[in-house]
Amino acid sequence: MPSVKAAVLTAFRHPLEIREYPSLGEAGAGEALVRVEMAGICGTDVHLWLGQLAIPLPVIMGHETVGRIERLGAGLKRDWRGNPLSVGDRVTWASSVVCGECYYCRLKKQPTRCVSRKAYGISYCASDAPHLRGGYAEQIHLRAGTAIFRIPDSIPSESVVGAGCALVTSIHGLERAPVEWGDVVVVQGTGPVGLAALALAKHAGAARVIAIGGPPHRLELARNFGADATIDVAAIPDAADRRRAVLEETGPFGADYVVECVGHPAAVNEGIDLCRDGARYLVLGQYADAGNISFNPHTITRKQLQLIGSWGFEPRHVDRALTLLEGARFKELFAAEVTHKFALTEANLALETVRQWQSGKSVLIPDIGGREAAHPGA
Repeated sequence: MPSVKAAVLTAFRHPLEIREYPSLGEAGAGEALVRVEMAGICGTDVHLWLGQLAIPLPVIMGHETVGRIERLGAGLKRDWRGNPLSVGDRVTWASSVVCGECYYCRLKKQPTRCVSRKAYGISYCASDAPHLRGGYAEQIHLRAGTAIFRIPDSIPSESVVGAGCALVTSIHGLERAPVEWGDVVVVQGTGPVGLAALALAKHAGAARVIAIGGPPHRLELARNFGADATIDVAAIPDAADRRRAVLEETGPFGADYVVECVGHPAAVNEGIDLCRDGARYLVLGQYADAGNISFNPHTITRKQLQLIGSWGFEPRHVDRALTLLEGARFKELFAAEVTHKFALTEANLALETVRQWQSGKSVLIPDIGGREAAHPGA
């Protein structure tokens, strides 16, 4: 039986291992087999590698993926949008599958909190058949009920993976707490989620957006994404000094809206200090358990803040993201975010570029394994 290579996380904080699994020749009812063409390295993958989320080991990470359909199971004839599906189609998919029947799915209409929710690249143990449930592999097996999307020919794979889960996560968050026309917005973090939130805030009519982050190449990306001002955390390492720099951009009262996209708990207290009285504070970046902070809740009442949390996304947010990516500006912005391309066998190097903030977006391309991988600028 032919085998499939995958980069596997076998122990937290240890290098990924290249392992081989049996290739699946058939797909069951409602299932699909997909040949991976490109998989994104998400910041969440770094948190997973660090052991900051309870996941089964070993695991094939990768939840931002584009591939070509190799097999379609019985009954799977159309994608989530109703488009016909065929072998050879280029597709992406919502990274999680929910039950649709539990308390949160049915009664509270909060499917991202489904008690049975499982996510590709996160929730599936690679020791359990069919093994291939993550994007860091040559092939992935999509279970029945997966929301699959045929990618329009007009959207390059780099745009889809460059947007990754960052764009859909930001769409969900800003849906829960919309930016109002004319708002002054501060975005904490210039990684993929921060850049996506920045672009969406401008798209929604923000009058001014200030991005806080680094290193310099990410600040340059933030300016390309529409930031009116950027603040380098390395150049201004003290939070009180950064607040003064932000107030120079927002005016003395602070921002109407602050979006946390950093993933480090300490950013939350800092973000609250950047809000004007009556502002909205959206926490998007705390997906993993990176620790606790000391917090004074009096600040919430005194400033009359609205604090909003948002977790993951739904298939409808993938639909909206693809619609946005059909527009020339979003298509080009997110494609340009892909700065580093690696072979599957270089998965550890790819993960390290993200951990060290060296890339815009790093991706794995399994079919470049037999030739020199394309690194920066490729």
